[in-house]
Amino acid sequence: MDAGLAAVLGAAVGSLATLGAAIVNGRAQARTQHDQWRRGHRRDAYAGYLGALHDRDIAMDAILDALRADEPDLPDVDERTRRFVALAREVHRAAEVVALEGPASLTEATDRIARASAELSQVMRRMVGDAHAGDTARKGEDTVLAAARERVLYRAVRDFRLAARGAIGGTD
Repeated sequence: MDAGLAAVLGAAVGSLATLGAAIVNGRAQARTQHDQWRRGHRRDAYAGYLGALHDRDIAMDAILDALRADEPDLPDVDERTRRFVALAREVHRAAEVVALEGPASLTEATDRIARASAELSQVMRRMVGDAHAGDTARKGEDTVLAAARERVLYRAVRDFRLAARGAIGGTD
């Protein structure tokens, strides 16, 4: 074999090896960038959901605080309730984004939060109705029940937060 042909063949083999390595590296880099993009979308969805929950829970606390008064200011309670309902809708919207972006485990976690929220909201609605009726017979019992349901809700949110960290790769 002549030296020129050997050089050309050597260069061709070297070029093919370099091209192959570039393709493999390019695919790996594209996969890494896609994974990073996906984690970013998930993180944004989870943060949006947690932010909506936070705002809604502050509104819920405001209603419960107003109801603790011996004679609640009913127009104020009603305004706080309207705000709570609007914020609860935002939580539902944010939960839909979590369901689209996240794994099934996070949808299950949002379902647990929704159940805990519904149970607390049920007590809160009864307390609002009793306040409007001037009925204080269940006030102490409902205040204790609301506090217990708040703790259940808090645990469900904490569990969601941990599952979300795992889903975006922050499991430390």
